[in-house]
Amino acid sequence: MPHTHYTTLISATNLAERLNAAPDSVFVCDCRFDLADTSAGEKAYAAGHLPGAHYLHLDRDLSGAKTGSNGRHPLPDRAKLVDTLAARGLKRGQQVVAYDAQGGMYAARLWWLLRWLGHDAVALLDGGLPAWQAANLQLTQDTPKEARGDFKAAAPLAVTIDQPAVQRNIGTREHVVVDGRAPDRYRGENETLDPIGGHIPGALNRFFKDNLTADGRFKSAHTLREEFGAILGAVAPEQVVNQCGSGVTACHNVLAMEVAGLHGSALYPGSWSEWSADASRPMATGPNP
Repeated sequence: MPHTHYTTLISATNLAERLNAAPDSVFVCDCRFDLADTSAGEKAYAAGHLPGAHYLHLDRDLSGAKTGSNGRHPLPDRAKLVDTLAARGLKRGQQVVAYDAQGGMYAARLWWLLRWLGHDAVALLDGGLPAWQAANLQLTQDTPKEARGDFKAAAPLAVTIDQPAVQRNIGTREHVVVDGRAPDRYRGENETLDPIGGHIPGALNRFFKDNLTADGRFKSAHTLREEFGAILGAVAPEQVVNQCGSGVTACHNVLAMEVAGLHGSALYPGSWSEWSADASRPMATGPNP
């Protein structure tokens, strides 16, 4: 019987059942990371991870080369990312499950990137590693055998928008820009990651952590739809541009919108780290309007 196809979220219980029934039908990726200590995620993976999980590193695997003007986590080269995933064993059409221990802030980047590569069978483990452990499911230190898969890219299922288009939008207001950073960083306070604090003029703030309940799982589709509706009003999801500090946690807002049934929002991959790299660009500070 064919397996269920997960495209947004999967529960720990459902993933465990699937791994027990048909372990080869799932490609599990551990995306744990720490911006302040870029080796922490890999160390955590070595100490214990989900059975069969491959480790993917935000800087090395899920981002491209930095030039100083293209942001802190530029998109990786598409062909290189395809090769990275195929080399680990990803097959065409295979169900991918991404997880971290940070509420999905890094795993959502892989979810988005796979959609960008035209692969829709990708889901986030809802609640991440803590949810897996809360269900009394086991971790392992065994690393999966590397056997090359036949993964290929297809037409993107994800939409991107570049810096010039975001800058034009300040005048045209065709799009509504949603900034996924914490409210203090949006206001231009406590900026520790980028040289200049503030936000893109006209951007509205929706902190990605507001997509989660206290236990780190996503809020219900109904709740997310209401909360995004309160920000966006009558704006169509296709007119929404999600950004954050470097194009990572913005993917969490794209995912939350998809869970809510608000399909087709775009990602501005360079986000604030690219925008603020040129001090001549317009910038705003202060609270959410």
